[in-house]
Amino acid sequence: MRKQVFYLLFVLSLVGVLGFSYVSDIIERSPTVSCRRWGFISPKVEKYYSSPEKIVVEPWRGRHNVYGIFMIPDGYRSDHFVTLKIPGEKTHCGLLLGVNSFNEGIHAKPGYYLLRGYFNTRVAVELILKGKGDQLKQPLNWRLGYAQLKQK
Repeated sequence: MRKQVFYLLFVLSLVGVLGFSYVSDIIERSPTVSCRRWGFISPKVEKYYSSPEKIVVEPWRGRHNVYGIFMIPDGYRSDHFVTLKIPGEKTHCGLLLGVNSFNEGIHAKPGYYLLRGYFNTRVAVELILKGKGDQLKQPLNWRLGYAQLKQK
């Protein structure tokens, strides 16, 4: 009887810890965002697109190791998300974060600044398992929209 109570408490504790871990993982902000057709830039403004200067795809190193580094001219603002479109797959979107003028061997040219666009590690692993790892590393499949800031 004592063994059964011990095993029951052990299993309940294990389920509780795993459940808490799962819920906290969902609540934590993920680098994957939903893709919106409208973005953050008005459709009336001329929009430009950029591909990354460097792509890092190392999902085996854990979270936040699938990203591209983009170079954007000063006086322009980004869509605040980056898209990944691989033929035969749905479009995936990720978050952008600003970085220093020097990042992982990439120097921002004078008059430019760097942004890092992250994708969810699970998205990268899924694409690699589907045999699309090489396409994931192609700069033309990554896209960042940006537009000029309004002049006052």
